This record gives sequence, structure tokens and C-alpha cells, in this order.
Amino acid sequence: MTAPSNPQPPSPRVAPPSPERRPVELAAHGDLRIDDWYWLRDKDDPAVIEHLNEENAYTEAEMAPTAGLQEALFDEIVARIEETDLSVPVRKGPWLYYGRTVEGSSYAIHCRRPVGTEGQGAEGEEILLDENLLAEGHDYFAVGNLSVSPDHGRLAYSTDTSGGERYTMRFVDLDAGAVSPEAIEDTSYGVAWANDNATVFYVRVDEAMRPHQLWRHRVGGDPSGDVLVREEPDDRFYLGVGRTKDDRFILMGMDSKTSSEAWALDADDPLGDFAVIEPRRQGIEYHVDHDRGDPGAGRESRFLIVTNEDAEDFRLMEAPDATPGRAHWHEVIPARPGIRLDNVDPFADHLVVYEREGGQTRIRVIDAATGSATVVEQPESPSTVWGGANPEYDSTTLRYEYTSLSTPRSVYDLDLSTGEVELRKRQPVLGDFDPGRYRTERQWATADDGTRVPISLVYRPDLADRHGGSPCLLYGYGSYEASMDPIFSSLRLSLLDRGFVFAIAHVRGGGEMGRHWYEEGKFAAKPNTFTDFIACARSLIAEGLTSPDRLVARGGSAGGLLMGAVANLAPELFAAVVAEVPFVDCLTTILDETLPLTVLEWEEWGNPVDDPTIYAVMKSYSPYDNVRSVDDSGAPVRYPDILATAGLSDPRVGFWEPAKWVARLRAANPDNRVLLKTELGAGHGGPSGRYDAWRDEAFVYAFILDALGMGGGPSGTD
Repeated sequence: MTAPSNPQPPSPRVAPPSPERRPVELAAHGDLRIDDWYWLRDKDDPAVIEHLNEENAYTEAEMAPTAGLQEALFDEIVARIEETDLSVPVRKGPWLYYGRTVEGSSYAIHCRRPVGTEGQGAEGEEILLDENLLAEGHDYFAVGNLSVSPDHGRLAYSTDTSGGERYTMRFVDLDAGAVSPEAIEDTSYGVAWANDNATVFYVRVDEAMRPHQLWRHRVGGDPSGDVLVREEPDDRFYLGVGRTKDDRFILMGMDSKTSSEAWALDADDPLGDFAVIEPRRQGIEYHVDHDRGDPGAGRESRFLIVTNEDAEDFRLMEAPDATPGRAHWHEVIPARPGIRLDNVDPFADHLVVYEREGGQTRIRVIDAATGSATVVEQPESPSTVWGGANPEYDSTTLRYEYTSLSTPRSVYDLDLSTGEVELRKRQPVLGDFDPGRYRTERQWATADDGTRVPISLVYRPDLADRHGGSPCLLYGYGSYEASMDPIFSSLRLSLLDRGFVFAIAHVRGGGEMGRHWYEEGKFAAKPNTFTDFIACARSLIAEGLTSPDRLVARGGSAGGLLMGAVANLAPELFAAVVAEVPFVDCLTTILDETLPLTVLEWEEWGNPVDDPTIYAVMKSYSPYDNVRSVDDSGAPVRYPDILATAGLSDPRVGFWEPAKWVARLRAANPDNRVLLKTELGAGHGGPSGRYDAWRDEAFVYAFILDALGMGGGPSGTD
């Protein structure tokens, strides 16, 4: 591999912001912590906003020498994307529903056309919602719910213009093209239509941003007359609503991190009462759908229940409609060692099963009449496959999607009767992209306790230097049982074509390897998440794929906590760290019951308020509490270059967490190069428009390349 071309000159150093110290004592379990920057959480204090503006100005000044690189990266990203594009239409009844984008427009346009009018251009198209029109005049815009009534005559949609994830719901008469006059404030994700096409069930959040109430609304009526159907009093639980696949029932779910409870209402009887499927029991999770079966063929209608009861990695049960409680559950798919049952999707004549084994997703199809099962084979490993939009119970076609780190997202239709597979669309990548130019593979690192940790990789063999010379971006998350499965990104090609190795560390705390993988990375075992990531970094170095001066770590939210923890534990392993909306002041946050979502989080991290052991564990890894100025020998600790991001309206991770962390890192060692970039008009997900999001990614890539002294263009193409 050739040396990096056109390295950027060192950035001119100017004095970074230095917020004043206002010490606050934080005491718990006989332990005292001093927080010099606790005051930064108060955004009503003008000094806080002033400080965030100063940080943004400093970051802009530090990154100014990369302005040309940022623009070049942005141009590369946009040049690969089919800006005017169309999703594969999804049939529901007499309509084909789809979304499209237009060059120069930041947001999607949601459309439909009658079945049978495919290929007729704009003729027959009906625009349901143009997000671009609704976004005009707003710095931030996001759609939360988008749901058409069962008769296809009305649309319910909700929007957020602050990033705070409190949505306003409205309704459109699609036949008349008129917006109903009412607006329902403070709604959350989830909406369900009753079969009368006029009654809607929706969810509201409390002051702590917990979805806690289910309401019933009659379209066209005054929201002040809406009926409160259920309020969930337990702060550990959040409430949701939806419909079953066969349109027979409306489901209301109450879920904590460890327990579930589901209630069902006949969708033909919206004024009736919800009935519980099975009362909640601590530690028992279950999720429900309904299969109306075929009584003529001896298959009675039934509830399908995926549960972890007596099954660490879940099993499938069934129960009669009239008596769905636990006493009447019967096993359909038993627990299977090493196989995680994620979900099932009922069709009239088949049952589609989504599962994972050995860190890989897969789909199995079971014939309802014979019980025979077939695995839908995939061409690569590692790769990712998942169910697409399949709204019709009576369909004989399964829509699924597939991707890998080297294969763009692909939409397939599987004929459930014949087994024939049709590729409907592959994500277009413009320019000279050739997937054969990139290699994806799976490697395994060995953690401190001997556990084998999977790593998914992609790189260009013609550019990679297997003698430690390749730059490498190592990504990780490792919380909430979320699986960071390998997926393709055309944006990432700007790094791969510069000789980068991109790697995902599938660390414990995620769900890639089943429920035990999650359990071994939470509560008191949380440090496994951090040491697994470090083991992956060391493995990549030992394999000759990279070196510490060429290795960059990246993660966001709970993955940002991971970034802060590994920077404290092994700063010498990384040249740079990107920590996006990082949960770095985790102990202080989880101790504060007044903050959004804290009580719910106790079942993920533990309860440090009541449990001194959990308090001690969290204090031992909290990034903010463990910033080091000197090592064990007394030598100064120089951290990797760090880019931290924040969102002023973020309801999930307070903007003050990265702001405080950056201040402490600079105070620990003035030589630490730490940048903070705060979106003052957005929340947890960063900029909302696609062009702004691409420009934001170009900024991150420029930071990475600058930290490694790589300011030039791609290394070359074949």
C-alpha cells in the first residue's frame, strides 16, 4: 500500500473553550464525587448555550483545514447515490404503496397507485404525504407514525419539528384530499386503526418521555373528548399499540426490559374492552400475533406467542382465541440450543420464522399443512437477512431483504408455494462500484475470559496492507440486546477506497449470539462489553490488519459509553475515537430518577440508587468518572483524538453528558485534542434531512482522515 497522499498540515491550535468549574457534591452509599461541570445540564442558563456555541465555533476552527476534504467527501457520497429513486411497491388490498425521493429534496414522498398501473409513470399516482412540504420552515423534521386506515380512505401521520420525539398527530381524508382539523399533541410511536376506519388508538408520553397512556380518538372529533383507555403506572414499563397481521385484533403491549404483558381487542369492536393475554410475571417476556387459520382444513384460529418462559432463546407457543392465558398455551417450536427465535410472521398457508444462529440471521418457512420447514439460503457469510413489508395475511409471496458489508441492500420476493426467488431491486450505487472489489469475512477475537467474540470485516484486498499498515475503523455498540448485523453502506466506500478496513465488533451486551450474549454484557457483567471491544482491537492488530496509530473507534449513544470506556482503559490502542451522542455520564444519569427514561433503564444497567454493588460497578466504568490524567507509573495519559457529538433536544442522552466529558478530558491533559459538535436544532439522531445527514457523515470522515494524516482522495480503482 502506498503512503497516504497529500496529508493535511497540522491544524492551527487555538485555545479551546474552558467552562468554569462550579463544584457540586454528589453523594451515594457513603461515596462522594465532585462534579465541576454539573451546571452544564441547565440549558435555561444562558452560559450553557453560550458555551455550546463556543464549542461549535472551536470545532469549526479546528476542522477548517479539512473544509476542502469535507466537500470532496460529500461530493463522493452524493455521486454514488441515486438521488431520484423509488422503493419497491408493497401491495395492500387494491393499492400499491411506495416511497420515492427526488434529487435536491431532503425528505421522502409517500405515494400509492392502484394495482395494475405499474409502469405507467406518474399516471395513477396519488401522493399521500410529501415530507418536504411539511418540513418547510423547520430546521428539523421527522415523521413518527404513518398509517392508512383498513379501507384505505384515511391517513394518520405524526411529525416532530424539534428532535425531542414528542409528535403531533393529524389525519387526512384521502378521498377528499382534506386534512382533518384536529391535531393531537405529545403522541409517541405506535398507532392502530379499528376496522370501522374512524377510530384510532394512539400512545402518549409522560414528562419523563415514557410512553404510558393509550387513548382512543374518533377522527374529526375534538381531541379533548378522547378516551383514556389505559395508563401504565409502573415506571419500568412502556406502552405500545398495533394490529395483528390478520387484522383481527388490536394489541396493546406493556413491556419493561425483562417482562411483558399483552392485551387484545377485537378490531371490529373499538368501543369494547381489551382482554389480557397473560398477566405480567417478572422475567417473563412474550410477544403476540394472531393467525386466523383455516377451520375447514382443521387449523383453528390462534394467538401465536413468542416467549422466553423456560426458553432462554425463546420458543413459540399457541393459544385459543377464547382462552389465551398461560394454562392454555401449547408448544409449536421448542427451545433449541444455540438458536435464537426472534419473531414469527403468519401467512394463510405458511409460517415464516426469523431466527439467528452463530451470529447470523436467517429465515425459515414452515408449510402450515405439512409442517415441513425450509431455510431460505443466502449467498454470503457474514450477511444479514430480514423480513420486508408483508402486510397481507393471504399473500403467497414473502418479501424479504438481504445485504452484506459488500452487497448493497437487496429486495427479494419468495414464492411460498414454489420456492422461487425473484430479485426485485438492489440498491443502486452509481459510478464504478463493483462489489467484487471488496471482501467481507468473519474473524474471532478471544476475550480476557476466553470467550470468542465475532468480528465482521470488509476491505479491498488490493489496497489492504496485511503488515499493520491499513487504516481501520472499528465500530461497536453492545447494549439492549441490539444486534449490529453487517449491512452495506455506500457512504462507507469513501473509506474503503482509501484503503480502510471496516470492522464491527459484535461485543457482549448485544444480541448477535443469543440471549446469553446479552446477559453477559449487562448489570455487573457490563465491563465485558468494553474488554470484548479491546480484545477485538488487539486481534485486528495481531492479525496485521492495522496498528494502533491507524486504528479508529466509533460508536454512538450506549455505544458512545463504550467509546468512553475503552478510551479510558486502553487509550494507547487508538489514534482517534468518534463518540456520537455518547452516554458517558452514565452513573449520574442512572442515579437521577427525574431524568427521562431513568427508571426503565434500571433493568438494563442495574439500580445504583438502591444497590451499592451496582453503584460500585457503574462508577468503575463510567467514562466521565474515570478520565485519567496520569497512568499507573505517573506518566501523563494522552487520549486519542476525540470527536464527540450532541443534540440539544436529545431526550435519550442529555447534551450535557458529552459537554461535561469534553471539559474533563481537556482538564486532565491540555494535549488531548477533543472536539464537541452540538446540533442546537436536533435530537438523538442528528440532522434529519438526507443531505444534512450526508454532510454530517462527510464531516466525521474528514475528522477520521485528518487524525490519521490522510487528506487525499481514494487510493485508486480498478
